[in-house]
Amino acid sequence: MSEPVVETQDLAVQFGGVHAVDHVNFILRERELRCLIGPNGAGKSTFFKSITGQIRAANSSGRVFIRGQDVTGWATRHIMRLGIGVKTQVPSVMNGLTVLENLWLSARRTAGHDGADAAVEEVVAELELNGIARRLVGELAHGQRQLVEIGTVLANKPWLVLLDEPAAGLTNAETDRLVAIIKRINQTATLIVVDHDMHFVRTLDSWITVFHQGAILVEGHADKVLTDPSVREVYLGNRA
Repeated sequence: MSEPVVETQDLAVQFGGVHAVDHVNFILRERELRCLIGPNGAGKSTFFKSITGQIRAANSSGRVFIRGQDVTGWATRHIMRLGIGVKTQVPSVMNGLTVLENLWLSARRTAGHDGADAAVEEVVAELELNGIARRLVGELAHGQRQLVEIGTVLANKPWLVLLDEPAAGLTNAETDRLVAIIKRINQTATLIVVDHDMHFVRTLDSWITVFHQGAILVEGHADKVLTDPSVREVYLGNRA
């Protein structure tokens, strides 16, 4: 079994009297695809943001390790420099620029001016963005914007990709396309995906961590977790 590339030890985050993350021990290994699910307020997004340094609450404890390095308390920009790419729920693209321009600006951060063009070409091919490459991002449909945002992450060639609700607002056809893209990315990168869309999660067919009341309720493969009575009770209900 490969060494952990992301590990948390008794990670806890508290806001006032609310235990948003309650002493979570989590391990993610090289080239793994992991989905984080749970009801609203379960703690999955806070946990996700704690790993990347987006949340550094005063009332927090525990440790976060990335490839064995203790990054507890690090600023997000320093964590990103370890080779991590994050797509957040908040849009990170510039509406007044074209798809190519957005991708190029992102690629330049790691590939430099000379290497950015090649990185952009690779992402455009990977995500099949040729048809919209010269359009302004502000003119694109929601699903197209989601792909462009993922493209800006991939342009930096991260070894670890974290996607926060990438399927939100997508049609079934767009979701199926996104699943194929994520599986291709997973051939060379490790991924964590946070999402609510059960069609999407089922189709990814990955290992799942279910959060409930700030703690890990259950972990396992999709076919086991999504039929678990405790998961159905706290999250899926009759939709499962």
